[in-house]
Amino acid sequence: MVDQRKLPADEIYVTCKNINDVAKAIKTMVIRGAPAIGVCAAMGLALGAARSKATGTRQFTTEFQRNCEQLAATRPTAVNLFWAIERMKRAFADGAFAGESVDQLKVRLRAEADRIHDDDVANCKAIGAHGAALVPAEARILTHCNAGALAAAGYGTALGVIRGAVEAGRKVTVLADETRPFLQGARLTAWELVKDGIETTVITDNMAGAIMRAGDIDLVVVGADRIAANGDTANKIGTYSVAVLAREHGIPFYVAAPWSTIDLDTTDGDAIPIEERHPREVTHVGNNQLAPEGAHIRNPSFDVTPHKYITAIITERGVFHPPFSDSLASAAGAYQRR
Repeated sequence: MVDQRKLPADEIYVTCKNINDVAKAIKTMVIRGAPAIGVCAAMGLALGAARSKATGTRQFTTEFQRNCEQLAATRPTAVNLFWAIERMKRAFADGAFAGESVDQLKVRLRAEADRIHDDDVANCKAIGAHGAALVPAEARILTHCNAGALAAAGYGTALGVIRGAVEAGRKVTVLADETRPFLQGARLTAWELVKDGIETTVITDNMAGAIMRAGDIDLVVVGADRIAANGDTANKIGTYSVAVLAREHGIPFYVAAPWSTIDLDTTDGDAIPIEERHPREVTHVGNNQLAPEGAHIRNPSFDVTPHKYITAIITERGVFHPPFSDSLASAAGAYQRR
C-alpha cells in the first residue's frame, strides 16, 4: 500500500507480510479512509490465514478469531472496518459449516477479500455516476479531507462524484480544504486531482466561510466514516463546520459513501464513537513544533454532522434525501427483499 503519511513529497510503498503489519498500517494511518480501511482489513485477514501454520480447523479458527479482534481494535469510528471483518467472518463460517479443510478455508478467505476489493471499486464508480447528475454544467466544488482513490480501493467516493462529473462533461473546479491537523486535503486530495488534470485550489480550513460568502462555491461534497440510521454523519474533523457554513449560505451539502458506511444499528450521531488521536498531530507538522510545551491539546479525529445539514446522501444504490430515517430504511428493506 502507498504510505499516505509521506505524500505528496514521496511516493513510498509499504509491504505488509503478516497480520501485525496490517494492523500497524491501519493504526498509524499508513492507509486511511473508511472504504480503504475495510478493504485492507479483509486482505489482512486473508493474509493472516495464508501465513497460518495451523494444521487443524480448531487451531485455525482460534487464530482467525484473534486476527479479527486485533484488526477491530485499530480504529473505532470507521464502520467499514467492522463491516469487512463481519463479511470475512461469514465467509469463514460458511466454509467451516461445509466442512472445508484449512487449505480450502484459506482459498475461500482470499477469494472473499478479492471480492470486497472489486466490489468497492465498482461501488465507487456507481457513486460517481449517481453523484454526477447532481453537479451543474459548470461547478466549483468544495471538499473536505480526502475521499478519493487513496481512501478506497480506487476511484473514490466524494472524489468519485467529481471524477464522474468530469467524465460526464461537466466543467469542474475543486477547492480542497487543507484539513488540519493531518492535512489530507492539501497532501492527498490535491495530489490525486492534480494527477488527474482537474483544476484544484487548496485553501486553509478557516477560509471556507469567506469563500462561500464571496459566491465562489456551488456545492460541497464530502465522504463519510459512519452514517447513522437518521443520517447523522461522522467524517473528518471540521466537516460539521463546513456543513453549517453551507447551510447559512444556501449551498447544497452532499455526503458520498458506499452503503457499507451506513450503520442502521446506530440510531443517531450521539452513539458514534469518536477517535481521539495523539496530540503530536496537532502540535507538530513533521519535526516542526507549532505549540508551546505545557499547552493542553485536543485531537478528535472526527466530528458528527447532524442530518439536518445534509442535502442528500449519495451511495451506489442511489441518492437518498431527507427524512433519512425513512429513505435509508426503505432502501435497506428493498435490498433485503431482492
